Amino acid sequence: MEFKDRKALPISKSGDDDDRRHVSSPMTRTGVYAAVSYMACAVLLIMFNKAALSSYKFPCANVITLFQMICSSTLLYILRCRKIISFKGDNETQSTKNIPGIFVSSNTLIRTLPLAISYLLYMLVSMESVRGVSVPMYTTLRRTTVAFTMIVEYVLTRQKYSIYVMGSVGIIIFGAFVAGARDLSFDAYAYAIVFSANICTAIYLASIARIGKSSGLNSFGLMWCNGLICTPILLLWTWVCGDLELTANFSHLSSLGFQVVMFLSCVMAFLLNYAVFLNTTLNSALTQTICGNLKDLFTIGLGWLLFGGLPFDLLNVVGQSLGFLGSCTYAFCKIKGL
Repeated sequence: MEFKDRKALPISKSGDDDDRRHVSSPMTRTGVYAAVSYMACAVLLIMFNKAALSSYKFPCANVITLFQMICSSTLLYILRCRKIISFKGDNETQSTKNIPGIFVSSNTLIRTLPLAISYLLYMLVSMESVRGVSVPMYTTLRRTTVAFTMIVEYVLTRQKYSIYVMGSVGIIIFGAFVAGARDLSFDAYAYAIVFSANICTAIYLASIARIGKSSGLNSFGLMWCNGLICTPILLLWTWVCGDLELTANFSHLSSLGFQVVMFLSCVMAFLLNYAVFLNTTLNSALTQTICGNLKDLFTIGLGWLLFGGLPFDLLNVVGQSLGFLGSCTYAFCKIKGL
């Protein structure tokens, strides 16, 4: 069915461009908007999640993720039924029969299965990675994700970057280790888990970029397939772990304030997921990782201004500044096509 009667929301284009260039291209105006939107949504989502987990002391982070995925899938279903959005790219045509009520074919679901699996691995390993490592060292090790992302992109898509881009990534990594220099305690297991989280993050973002261009789906379609596959698995996981029972007995469950915070968290999660898929498909997995680093800097600064309580550490300030410099350098290189 064609979508001509209504104005569709902006979507990322994906097609059969298998011969795309393997060298980084300049960032478009739409790509800049996608990157900025991601960072804004990410910071706001962190604030709402912090309110739910800290202010209301909600004990089940996995249930928040489950609620977010259910709300996201429900909203996508409503928008698709009303033909406000499409799950196909602009240049894609209906070539296979869709599953009734699912809007995509079984072949498309199978094709996006690696994306869903990488997302689940990324989510589960990321939650485990915070154990056993101090916050400064965790931040330091997680920022090395940019290097893992470059390696995974090269392995999967033969993506190459200029010496300027690699230099900016080097500045970010150096700044991360400067920021965590006062806490270089070593725990082999904890370090292995954090680096596993980095690898899962890099694979997840590279999978978005690769599958987004080969599946014929736009950002909404990728989100839809990801939700169809991941939501039942996450629901089963939370039930087995007893999180659903804890949620049912949560003292603030009927509180209006808690419900408002959860609603806003779900809305921001939908916008954030869309921004992640859009930013990664329009720009690159590496750009998404750099935006994540910039987002962390803004979150730290906003948290310090709003909540205070952070001790002054010269090395940490210098390291954060180097990370910001490297991220800005990367942004300049992308905009100029260097």
